[in-house]
Amino acid sequence: MDSWVIAMMLGASIFLGGIALAAFLWGIKNGQFDDETKMMNQVQYDDERELNDAANQQRKQEAAKKEYRPE
Repeated sequence: MDSWVIAMMLGASIFLGGIALAAFLWGIKNGQFDDETKMMNQVQYDDERELNDAANQQRKQEAAKKEYRPE
């Protein structure tokens, strides 16, 4: 390959990467990734069995932390 092909590919990739970075930063600035109600909506659709399983798992983790004592 000639050096001009490599330079063209490098320039194009930097240009497209810059556009992607600008779009990502614009999305963060405008709150595109903020979903404040997601967690609250997920709780509405959980059934009692899933919530009990999660509570039991959390209790087991807390018990394991209490039992483990590094020297």
